[in-house]
Amino acid sequence: MTANTSEASTTASTPAPDTPPSSKTGRAQSAQPVLEKLFALYPHLFGARFLPLKLGVFQELLALHPDQFERDSLKLALGVHTRSGPYLQCVAAGMKRHDLQGAAVEDVAPEHICLALLELFRRKQLRSKEDLRPKFRTRLLAAFDASDLTRQEYLARVQTNDPQANALLAEAFAERDQQSARQEALRRAFVSSGKSVEEFADMYGMALRDVTQVLGDADRPPASP
Repeated sequence: MTANTSEASTTASTPAPDTPPSSKTGRAQSAQPVLEKLFALYPHLFGARFLPLKLGVFQELLALHPDQFERDSLKLALGVHTRSGPYLQCVAAGMKRHDLQGAAVEDVAPEHICLALLELFRRKQLRSKEDLRPKFRTRLLAAFDASDLTRQEYLARVQTNDPQANALLAEAFAERDQQSARQEALRRAFVSSGKSVEEFADMYGMALRDVTQVLGDADRPPASP
């Protein structure tokens, strides 16, 4: 996943890093007439609800509407659209990519979801005094679990040349390793205790729901009468 990829490119793949506020304002103003045309033609994609765009939508729009869009202005408008907060949110949520008719046609690649999550985290962290890294790690790990990739495969696709982004990724997977180690220690303690899950939870002062979630129903002995 490279840091300079953009949905405004010819493949409409993944959003690029945010731009300075003054530059962003000028770009948004310049793109507004084209965005209004896109809304008029495809309100289901560019209206109140945003959807991830299919790969190749840039070329398709140029081919379908040669009299309405110029290459540079359309590229700018799509760039503004796909760098917007609502668009990043729908990509980060893992919604499917849609064609111009509004049909879901393909999954968003794991690296594009990851990049959207990173960009949203950066923007929100700039506006917040709260440390948002724990929330980011939770969302990233959920995206990793949904990808059905091994850790090695996932990292090979999402790591960038950005040290800060790679550090956030490392933090997330270190947290996962710590969770796994704690869960394994709890399972072993439960097996060696010889107690029911209810007794075990009470002995360690843990919520029964938390214990059963770690142990799983298969490891759970019959409840005490």
